[in-house]
Amino acid sequence: MSSYYLSDALVDPHRFAAFEQQGLVSRTFIRLDPQRQTAIVRAIMEEATQKGPLAVNIKEVAKKAGVSVGSLYQYFGSRHQLLDFAIELVVSNTLAVFESAIPWLESQPINEALPVYLHAAEEWNLEQRGLFQFFLRTAYEGNPALQERVVQPVAICILNMTRRLVQAAVRRGELRPDLDEEAAIRLLNILLIGLGDSSLLPHLNTYYQAVDEKINAPCLIDTLLNLIRKA
Repeated sequence: MSSYYLSDALVDPHRFAAFEQQGLVSRTFIRLDPQRQTAIVRAIMEEATQKGPLAVNIKEVAKKAGVSVGSLYQYFGSRHQLLDFAIELVVSNTLAVFESAIPWLESQPINEALPVYLHAAEEWNLEQRGLFQFFLRTAYEGNPALQERVVQPVAICILNMTRRLVQAAVRRGELRPDLDEEAAIRLLNILLIGLGDSSLLPHLNTYYQAVDEKINAPCLIDTLLNLIRKA
């Protein structure tokens, strides 16, 4: 069984129609039956999850999807086009995963929601190591095209998650009434991203010096919450 969550939105005909308008898939792909489309999407996602979308192996995709390499070229036109399709898939899927978690997270007290959020993100990143490493390389290396296509939409989504959590806590009266809400949102978002990234890439923790044998992630979160919570 695949270890990643595949959003239903990715196998929706309207989504594929949008991909066709973007020049990412051919009319031949649009005319495939839904089961075959789903098999191809799943095969691409498996490859992208394991290796990152720019390292997708077309032969492996064809094998996993049960189609010929020639058929894939009929569906996507070229390897470059298939890689562009893979990028759109992983970004869409990542946004769907994050957005699906927001309603539950914002319904919980913020001191309970944040550890769950961080733990779930770490588990998801560990299960999709290749995809996570692709995102981090893209984020830290600064390729302008990929920054706009990959990093920015995911970063905005993550910031929105943090904003929703803080705003829900404010509505429940959990945080200080004199709190600079936007500053708190940004600081908390930076902390969560830094903790998540450095927990999976030790060399980042060497630079951030975020955690060690005396200070762990829950301690840092609790300390920040103590600064912004209502007394």
